[in-house]
Amino acid sequence: MSVLTRDEAQTRAKLLDVHRYTIALDLTTGDETFASQTVIRFTARTQADTFVELKPAELREATLDGHPLDPETLEENRLPLKALTAGEHELRIDAVMRYSRTGEGMHRFTDPTDGETYVYTQLFLDDVQRVFAAFDQPDLKAVFDLSVKAPENWTVLANGITTDLGDGHWQATPTPLISTYLVAVAAGPWHSVRTEHRGLPFGIHCRRSLAPHLDPDADELFEITKQCYDRYHEKFEEPYPFDSYDQAFVPEFNAGAMENPGLVTFRDEFVYRSAVTDTERQTRAMVIAHEMAHMWFGDLVTLRWWDDIWLNESFAEYMGYQTLTEATRFTDTWVDFGVVRKGWGYDADQRTSTHPVAPDAVDDTASALLNFDGISYAKGASALRQLVTWLGEKDFLAGINTHFARHRFANAALADFIDSLASATERDVHAWADTWLRTTGVDTLRPVVTRGEEGTYTLQVEHKGSRPHRIAVGLYDQDVADEGRHLVLRDRLDLDIPQNTPHPIGKRPALLLLNDGDLTYTKVRFDPESFSAVTQSLSGLPSPLTRAVVWNALRDAVRDGELAPTAYLEAARTHLPHETDLALVQGVLAFTSTYVADRYVTPEQRPAALTTLSSLCRDLIRRTEDGDNPGLRLIAVRHCIDVAAHPDTIAAWLADGTVPGGPELDPELRWRVLARLAVLGATDESAIAAELDRDPSATGQEGAARCRAALPTEEAKAQAWEAMFTRDDLSNYLFTATAQGFWQPEQTDLVRQYVPRYYEDAVALAARRGPAIADAAGRWAFPAHAIDEDNQALGQACLRDADPIPSLRRKLVDQLDDLGRALRVRQV
Repeated sequence: MSVLTRDEAQTRAKLLDVHRYTIALDLTTGDETFASQTVIRFTARTQADTFVELKPAELREATLDGHPLDPETLEENRLPLKALTAGEHELRIDAVMRYSRTGEGMHRFTDPTDGETYVYTQLFLDDVQRVFAAFDQPDLKAVFDLSVKAPENWTVLANGITTDLGDGHWQATPTPLISTYLVAVAAGPWHSVRTEHRGLPFGIHCRRSLAPHLDPDADELFEITKQCYDRYHEKFEEPYPFDSYDQAFVPEFNAGAMENPGLVTFRDEFVYRSAVTDTERQTRAMVIAHEMAHMWFGDLVTLRWWDDIWLNESFAEYMGYQTLTEATRFTDTWVDFGVVRKGWGYDADQRTSTHPVAPDAVDDTASALLNFDGISYAKGASALRQLVTWLGEKDFLAGINTHFARHRFANAALADFIDSLASATERDVHAWADTWLRTTGVDTLRPVVTRGEEGTYTLQVEHKGSRPHRIAVGLYDQDVADEGRHLVLRDRLDLDIPQNTPHPIGKRPALLLLNDGDLTYTKVRFDPESFSAVTQSLSGLPSPLTRAVVWNALRDAVRDGELAPTAYLEAARTHLPHETDLALVQGVLAFTSTYVADRYVTPEQRPAALTTLSSLCRDLIRRTEDGDNPGLRLIAVRHCIDVAAHPDTIAAWLADGTVPGGPELDPELRWRVLARLAVLGATDESAIAAELDRDPSATGQEGAARCRAALPTEEAKAQAWEAMFTRDDLSNYLFTATAQGFWQPEQTDLVRQYVPRYYEDAVALAARRGPAIADAAGRWAFPAHAIDEDNQALGQACLRDADPIPSLRRKLVDQLDDLGRALRVRQV
């Protein structure tokens, strides 16, 4: 397939004004393909050659201004428009398109629970061509007029309000000017719950089989949606720009959600079939807030080209967390950002694949797709949070509103955004942008505390890096009333970095914490006295956000080889039993199990690490026996299952259907136990089949695939490998589940033969099945637990000699970077 280059897009944007797409889709033609008819009305400014994009199963007919075009001239995904004359034109395309099983284009899914079928579009970044013909670039906005023929028992959702015309025919209200990648359709026998807010129709939709799980949460979902909607109207002068607000929870979705105007699509794991923690509900609420922010930043005002994708994602990420904090019951969202999302950004920014938040140029769409990472989301949001700290929220919002007014229903670039901000302040926003958005890497701040006259002290901050920072410095003293187990905030100083002169801090604090409040993007370190206080009293810090900064600092020190992973594990063992914030417990446990126990400690140290984690989880379970913190208990039970080194206890839980004292084992916990038993060789195919009979849902199918791939037999591994890399019939979700089960640290010898096979097979698979499966193969099927130089050499040879497609190459580069880091950490 030919990818669109930046130069080609700029040339075509100078040539064309696209006015209107009239699209007719017929979803009744069979299980493999659907019919797609498109009429594009556009104006050419001068005579020139250009092209339109589509990826059909069959191009039946194409005409330009009534004159036939030869379908044989379609080359890969481009239909040439030769000698296009200046003036108005009408292009008609009649094509047959393929349904997708990988979450790209028009994805088709049949629910194993009840046999009902659903389809939905995911057209980002350049997959509109899989559904209808288009001039597929973000700065050729147009009106989209969509009609759909569907089976008569289906409901059709789209960007605008849809009307049932009878006999399976549906018509959507024409959109305002939007970009091609934002067009959305979702069709099927949806279960829908509807309401109205401020004169606008709101709806939530899911598969029928999920109705019993959606309905109990409908009030919460609508409440969050309305609270965010109202808060954005307080922040933004431009009103919500579309005619309705539907949120559809769709199956086998590759992203968390997609900001299609008027029809946001979410992965339907957000419809909870099993018990979840309040932090997980907060995450769902944040995604709702994030996608709604896109209605203004991304949909109303859209990037001109993909080098400014950060303008979409960083803004929505920052605004989602901030608005959720201001408008809903979730008032500590920045803790979750600090302990989960921010680490994603720090990790991405220290790999060889790092890039600026706002790169100078993204050459083509394949390159652009690689930038949807922790830099464009978490680092960019951190940069904006620092900008608001430096600029002030009043001036920041004034600049944002100027930006919306200047570019509504149009496109804008970084320079436009910075000019809008600069119009609201006397500060040098352009210089700030150069230092923060055009550079790579993570700064490091380290305190130097010096004793002065009469026992007073001063603070100087060593700054490794180039960015200016406005930070808070927390000075904490030991609480003598409880023998120093708690730390009390004495003072919080505002400090600008670089620092010109030492700052007096009075008497020596027990803990001096840089970036208290987590307002900037940087790694921080401790002076020796502060580190001693942290190891003794971390759980006694008064604010969960402060504790998040400390845990992040310890995490960074482990990854940088400055702190032994066993020391981090011991800190978790000491302080997590006293932690009250669920996001912190979940984040620290995830790092200790996924990275410390599975990758950073040596194979000889791993049993002891698992024993420590098991003891920690049992402490948390005992702490919650009175039932007053079910979320904490659920987290502890999940991790207790995941790190079990012996099967007896969790097998008894599965047999009894409950953990003693609760919770009862719901489907998620049952599959989790069974997967761990499979790893330990304590279950078999008959037990997996019986569990699948008990839970035949789509999630159950994934659970069974994960368990079967985890069985420690040569036959099971061979079958899983064939399913992933040979048959090509796994959907994106079933591929991921199989890959998650395949590699296990306990089975290193059993799967050793597959490590060299992985690289050749993954390259071939990616070339056959495309970016979504390539991404899954690079992320989930990579032999991440083979922490050795042989694996590293095989990967480097693959990058050098095998020419993997860009999406797989990027994943391999990142995995090999992480592998190299793990090897270095093991040397500590």
